[in-house]
Amino acid sequence: MTALRHLLHLLRGRWFRRLFAVRCASQLTDGIFQVALASYVVFSPERAPTPGALAAALAVVLLPFSVLGPFTGVLLDRWSRRQVLAWSNFVRVGLVGVLALAVHADLRGPGLFVVILAALSVNRFLLAALSAALPHVVVPEDLITANALTPTAGTLAFLVGLGLGTGTRLGWERLGADSDVGVLGSAAALYAVAGALALRIPRHLLGPDLDAARPAVREAVRHVARGLLDGLRHLAERRPAAYGLTAIGAHRFCYGISTVSLVLLYRNYFHGPGEVDAAFTELSVAVLVSGVGFVAAAVLTPAVTERVSPRTWLVGLLVAAAVTQVFPGALYTRPALLVAAFVLGVASQGVKIVVDTLVQTSVDDAFRGRVFALYDVVFNVAFVAAAGVAALVLPRTGKSYVVLGAIALGYLGVAAWYARVTREAAPLSRPAGPR
Repeated sequence: MTALRHLLHLLRGRWFRRLFAVRCASQLTDGIFQVALASYVVFSPERAPTPGALAAALAVVLLPFSVLGPFTGVLLDRWSRRQVLAWSNFVRVGLVGVLALAVHADLRGPGLFVVILAALSVNRFLLAALSAALPHVVVPEDLITANALTPTAGTLAFLVGLGLGTGTRLGWERLGADSDVGVLGSAAALYAVAGALALRIPRHLLGPDLDAARPAVREAVRHVARGLLDGLRHLAERRPAAYGLTAIGAHRFCYGISTVSLVLLYRNYFHGPGEVDAAFTELSVAVLVSGVGFVAAAVLTPAVTERVSPRTWLVGLLVAAAVTQVFPGALYTRPALLVAAFVLGVASQGVKIVVDTLVQTSVDDAFRGRVFALYDVVFNVAFVAAAGVAALVLPRTGKSYVVLGAIALGYLGVAAWYARVTREAAPLSRPAGPR
């Protein structure tokens, strides 16, 4: 079956389309929400971010979820995932409303980050639930296409949200109102819409597949350490998934350093302290170009993996990311950074599509929620660790040939390791038959 036929078959599924709509609506609103955060926290005219400041902000908003992750995994394996999708969005309506009040009051410091932390933690919970639910609405042979389409379309929706958020912000400014508060109000309304879309899916359709012997939620949370150990033990028995999570964690570390460098380059290297709007606009263009790379990966990955193994594709993407860091990345010009952003977008999303499919096809549904929660923990910890390293090694401008070379060597090292440990493994297959 060709990639195009996979895609057409996938879009005919009624319940897939509804789950897909929830993802797109949620992530479009995430883009609008992030515009307000970036404007208020990172690109405020009175402050120029340093590597240490960016690392601290990332640690505050991402690391606590690493503690919550195992608990959310237990809940995702016991609660109706449809309810999780609906209530995650409804809870964010309230949190974003509180954040709008905080911004209106010009609140900064720990209080602000507590509210941001809560909103972003709920978002990670929702994304883990979306990934765990996907195998319930598509047949197994369509999983690679589904994993190519859904996160990438979600990312595209996020980019559209960035554009809408920027336009909304400009509109509120022209009216003389508080633009950040106006954008946050729009986000709260759209999160309510996303929650309502989730309610169109039958409550039990998305799993989990429960059995009578499964302990109650309260008992499971009480014994979360044992449950986490069971999940890790299950993952250890599923080597393809374990290798995939290790590879994507290492990739995220390299990608995190590149991301911090990119923000600093546009904010402090290409532009002076008084050019905040220009810096924000050019960084938005770079993010958009990276998003185009995400979309390209969604088109390329199913087609390429019809001809070569997903293992070969993953290794090739890591090598391409390494090469791009050196050339044209080391030129440190705006066009060169856009080319590098595009290739890193393709590599990042292509690797994620392969690893998502490895986890979904290698892990039993009874453990899938916990494993995807661990997946998110790997994502967050690797990215925050990268930001911490970036704070130590990057200059304020973000320009460093030594760091760029180290990132390239890191990508090559991960590619070589993954190729070696998976040499004897069976290629990822498309099992037949409906789920």
